Amino acid sequence: MNSEKQHASLFDLDGVPKMSQAIPLALQHVVAMIVGCVTPAIIISGAAGIDTADRVILIQASLVVSALATLLQLFPLGKKGGLRLGAGLPVILGVSFAYVPSMQAIAEQYGIATILGSQIAGGICAVIVGIMIKKIRKFFPPLIAGTVVFTIGLSLYPTAINYMAGGTGQPTYGSWQNWTVAIFTLIVVTVLNHFAKGFLKLASILVGMIAGYIFSMFFGMVSFTNVGEAGMFQLPHIMHFGINFEISACVAIGLLFVINSVQAIGDFSATTAGGLDREPTTDELQGAILGYGITNVIGAFLGCLPTATYSQNVGIVATTKVVNRVTLGISALVILVAGLFPKFSALLTTIPYAVLGGATVSVFASIAMTGMKLVMTEEMNYRNTSIVGLAAALGMGVSQASASLSSFPAWVTTIFGKSPVVIATLVAILLNVTLPREKNLYKTNK
Repeated sequence: MNSEKQHASLFDLDGVPKMSQAIPLALQHVVAMIVGCVTPAIIISGAAGIDTADRVILIQASLVVSALATLLQLFPLGKKGGLRLGAGLPVILGVSFAYVPSMQAIAEQYGIATILGSQIAGGICAVIVGIMIKKIRKFFPPLIAGTVVFTIGLSLYPTAINYMAGGTGQPTYGSWQNWTVAIFTLIVVTVLNHFAKGFLKLASILVGMIAGYIFSMFFGMVSFTNVGEAGMFQLPHIMHFGINFEISACVAIGLLFVINSVQAIGDFSATTAGGLDREPTTDELQGAILGYGITNVIGAFLGCLPTATYSQNVGIVATTKVVNRVTLGISALVILVAGLFPKFSALLTTIPYAVLGGATVSVFASIAMTGMKLVMTEEMNYRNTSIVGLAAALGMGVSQASASLSSFPAWVTTIFGKSPVVIATLVAILLNVTLPREKNLYKTNK
């Protein structure tokens, strides 16, 4: 009886719960985030054309910094009620897909060093947002945030399809073997998503990738040579990729950091509403965004791509009501340990592109639909449909026909022509500010 009283409940924010209860729930969070955390690094390393050793380092940094960023949000630095870094709320952070379209364009043109330089500028932008959160928040209602997220999802579809075909530039690109493996992986993920329950449903993407990985071995797609060459233990390399500042890249990524800082409010609000039955305080939100900005600046020096809160883990907190920070802290420690062993990171580089494509196409579809759900929280009248439609059309249209900007300076193409997110964001904000609110003028009579 006495030993029971010494342990906190899993449903308490603070305190240490029984490890026998906490560890399975902690691993549940790891399973939900691990694939999403490392996949952007694999995609960007492909776009940048770096060798396998550097891919391992990029994946390793993704895991280590995501773990450290999560720990900071769980256990903030600074006094409660004053200026502090971190929210003190049960969230998991990882490398974000939201930045992938812009990072791909920057990686192809300038390299990873420029991504990391623009990430530092973006982190500073996030810190400014944290300080001014009350004034800035009004410019990013669900309509705008949803439009941006929807556009991000749409812009990722070509990446998924190219991966399903075997990866652009690969000798076997478009082969029937690649498509067979990709479709098999997609079927497994889809079946688990819709028919499985519990762990299998939660880990559908991970299980689908494992199934696809094993299936791909029959086609000779997997080689373990790089795993054998990787070291056993290694700390992240400081400034391994270097830091380079390109103004156009800083503008593109900086704008995304502002958007994601405001978007994080939604994740933190969903966490507190679902797990704690309350709204987050202003101090918690400010600490969350300041911590988000600072950890991304530090992460850039360690070679980690931009991180953000993970909505799938927010969903676990809201569903299970398990808000204990120590439990999620165990998740972060597992992720940290995984990142310190290069052989684990090297193993992830052996996943065939076709398997990644088959698994992530559903993730990208989910991102787009999440954006649509956000948009639909506001009335879809003529004004709002015009904002969403024009923003998505111009953003996607210009990026798909970036040659149309060829007569402009190169920086214009970098900012506006390579990724649809920047144009979609600016158009949505501008239209939302300038278009008059409707007064039943275009509403359909029922």
